[in-house]
Amino acid sequence: MNKKSIITEAKAILWIILSVLLIKVTILEAYIVPTGSMENTIMTGDFLIGSRYVYGMRTPDWLGIPYTDIGFFIPYYKFPEFKIPKVGDVLIFKYPRDKYVKYVKRCVAGPGDTLKIVDKALYVNSQKVPMWEHGKFLGPTIDKKYNQPDIFLSSDINVNRDHLGPIYVPKKGDIFSIHEKTNWKYLLPILLMEGNTATLENNGKSYHFTLQDPNEIFRRKGKEVVFDEYFSEYNQDGRLITPWNPAFKNAHFKYLMINGEPASLMNEYKLKQNYYWAMGDNRDDSLDSRYWGFVPENFILGEALFTYFSLNLNTWIPRWDRIGTVLR
Repeated sequence: MNKKSIITEAKAILWIILSVLLIKVTILEAYIVPTGSMENTIMTGDFLIGSRYVYGMRTPDWLGIPYTDIGFFIPYYKFPEFKIPKVGDVLIFKYPRDKYVKYVKRCVAGPGDTLKIVDKALYVNSQKVPMWEHGKFLGPTIDKKYNQPDIFLSSDINVNRDHLGPIYVPKKGDIFSIHEKTNWKYLLPILLMEGNTATLENNGKSYHFTLQDPNEIFRRKGKEVVFDEYFSEYNQDGRLITPWNPAFKNAHFKYLMINGEPASLMNEYKLKQNYYWAMGDNRDDSLDSRYWGFVPENFILGEALFTYFSLNLNTWIPRWDRIGTVLR
């Protein structure tokens, strides 16, 4: 093979690779499901095809080495959507507490809805929502006396995964008043999701708020060194802090800076986008909005459509009957 033929072949291969990547980030993408949080709608070991254009095709927002954190985020453009996410859709989205991880969950409440969970049962706008066709519960209801401190907005009204709410799902255009009694555990993550910056300035030290949870990064990467960057009672030298860190109290409002300006000078904040509440169909074995809150519109990547292959990860035997299963 001469030099000219090699160059021609190399160009052809390069165009194929670029075309596949372009389709992957704009139209369709394949996903492998590693957990059972959506069983039996989606099984562990299912290979999914997801639509990346149905909610509005987006240009790439990150350039870097796949399956690593090495790279950088860039501005992206979103094309008009064919439909907006609705209750019942199986969403693919960036995990709000680790932007390098993608989650698949079902949308169970949308912008402007108020939800509540009572004895495992989900209520949206005071109407009981039946479990989806292939969804399931694994065990008895957790007693309301048992408090899960890791639950979203853990408090008297948010007790554990089986007793929670009422919680309002914010919508675009909502206006939140800002004052000394503002619930920053609720509002601050939303401000960060909308692209704002937030810091605590005290005694000449700056603490930068982030949505990247060190526990989630450790779970994915297994590197304890990440904890050195985060402030905690055990690490006073850390300069990163999450809004749900128990060290952050409403009393710190006077030190809070939003986009470089004192939060105390703000009177209100108007939301720029819609938010959603997502839960797994395997209700008792799902890390979902009950633990980390809302899914912002700009984190949603697409809709899971069907299973194109499935592999039992215990036996490594294909599940032939799952191939072609449409997700609903």
